[in-house]
Amino acid sequence: MKTNSKKWAAVLVSAAAVVLIGQVTDVSSFITHQRVVHTEDAFDMYVDAAPEDELKKQITHKATELKIEPIDAKLDRVWKAIPGYNGLEVDIEATYQKAISSPKSESISYVMKEIPPKISLDDIGPHPIYRGNPEKKMASFMINVAWGNEYLTPMLDTLDKYKVKATFFLDGSWLSKNKELALEIKKRGHELENHAYSHPNMSKLSTERAILEISKTKQLLKESLGVDNKWFAPPSGDYDQETVNLAAEQGLKTVLWTIDTVDWKKPSSESVVAKITKGTEAGSLILMHPTAASEGALEGMIQGITQKGITLGTVSETLSPARLQTKVE
Repeated sequence: MKTNSKKWAAVLVSAAAVVLIGQVTDVSSFITHQRVVHTEDAFDMYVDAAPEDELKKQITHKATELKIEPIDAKLDRVWKAIPGYNGLEVDIEATYQKAISSPKSESISYVMKEIPPKISLDDIGPHPIYRGNPEKKMASFMINVAWGNEYLTPMLDTLDKYKVKATFFLDGSWLSKNKELALEIKKRGHELENHAYSHPNMSKLSTERAILEISKTKQLLKESLGVDNKWFAPPSGDYDQETVNLAAEQGLKTVLWTIDTVDWKKPSSESVVAKITKGTEAGSLILMHPTAASEGALEGMIQGITQKGITLGTVSETLSPARLQTKVE
């Protein structure tokens, strides 16, 4: 009897051991399974994330190569105030977001942003400006208007033909008599600015008279044309530091020219084209008037200048620190 009891006890212990081993094995299998699943998930996440991390590294590395430092405005011994020019850098986050949302077969399209100079024209105080920044491949036609109405419409037509915008500096007494023609210039998209009121030599005037010459035309531009005047071109290029200061007190910067057609001397149009095409560089401000010489030379000047890779725009565009192009592929 005791022998049988011992046998049954041994059987029960063995059975319990089998059950326990099975349970432990199942638990072990469960734990191992869970670890495998989580490890695979983590690996999958790494595989997915790694290319993106490499992409950002690639963009960051390229950003270092593409960065262009801004150029500060400065005072030059010859050219006086020279405007600054914005730098350029990659917007890393915007480029990254654009890249990960684009098909993988596409090359990276870099999103650029401009970096302003630390020193602007406003920071260096009132000084005359004769040219734009030489790193900006843009030039401007400065067309001073106090007479020559018969040549204005043909010149406007030529500018339209080549989609070129110029800056017209209007004598106030001319504007008071030719509002409709001035409105036509504005309608065609050109910039209208201040050329004093009665075409005087500004340096010879009293302070009171000089203030009036500038302010009267500024007021006319606003009331007759709705123009917020920014630039002042002294008649005949005659000025002194007081002129520059008085213009600045009225919110205007004094601008002169880099190269002159001298069209009032009645040169041939061919000679004007040759002179201006040869002499125009990045940043040049080109002086002319509505004359027969400049009207006849305008098309040739536009062609010659643009063939040199220089863009023609307004004085505001040429003297702005804004870059001509900000997109880099």
